[in-house]
Order: sequence, then structure tokens, then C-alpha cells
Amino acid sequence: MESAGGDVVVQREPAAESFYLRVRRERGYTVLEFVGEIDISAAAEIAPLLDAATEEPGARVVIDLGGIEFFDCSGLRLLYRARGRVLDRGGDLRLVCTHRLTLRVLRVTGLSRLLPPSPSVETALSRPRATSGSR
Repeated sequence: MESAGGDVVVQREPAAESFYLRVRRERGYTVLEFVGEIDISAAAEIAPLLDAATEEPGARVVIDLGGIEFFDCSGLRLLYRARGRVLDRGGDLRLVCTHRLTLRVLRVTGLSRLLPPSPSVETALSRPRATSGSR
């Protein structure tokens, strides 16, 4: 909860869901599960939800790409933005990805060095902190 001035108190709600994003809490992390085709249209819908999930200081976030069918540069921008926001606030971001073509794009762009992908949410949650590298 946070004071909005005077006697008004605003309760922060967890990030809402969309057609392209499912949100859940697991072992102290917010798990953002991307689903379907992540293109420029989907990214526009996901971005404000992703920002809400990464705005708190010390946010602990897992982005799970296990449910994607397609992932373009708009999705890469979402990952890089989330990483920057989480690191700027002293948090922890982990990535789950097994999609062969997406893994290839992550490697080619160098993002896999900054956000090493795990094969499952369980594996990502078991990794030591600081897997998301430095700026």
C-alpha cells in the first residue's frame, strides 16, 4: 500500500494478465509467462504489464518463454527493457527458454550472455542470484 496524499491509500495490485502474458507468484518470484506470437502488437500489450511487474525495488522476476510460438525483435526489446529495469532497482531477473529459434536469436544478439536461459522455471529458481549479469 502507498499513500496517495491526504487520507487516500492506494493498494498496488499485481500485474494484470493479457492474451500474451500470464502472471503468477512462485517461491517469491513473479513469473511472467509469455504465450503465443510475441511480435510488435503483442509487445505493445505486454510492455505496460512488464513495467508494472518490474517497477518495485528488489523485484524478483522470471520471464518464461516456454509458451511462445514466435518471437521477434520486439520480444528482444521487452527482455532487454525488463533486465535494465530490474537491475536498476537492485532486483533479480531470470529467463526460461527452450524454443530452438529463440535460443538462436538470443545467442546471436548476445542477450543470452546477459540473461542466461534456463530450461525450466524450476531450474531458473534454483540458480544462484546474479545470473542476469551486470550493466
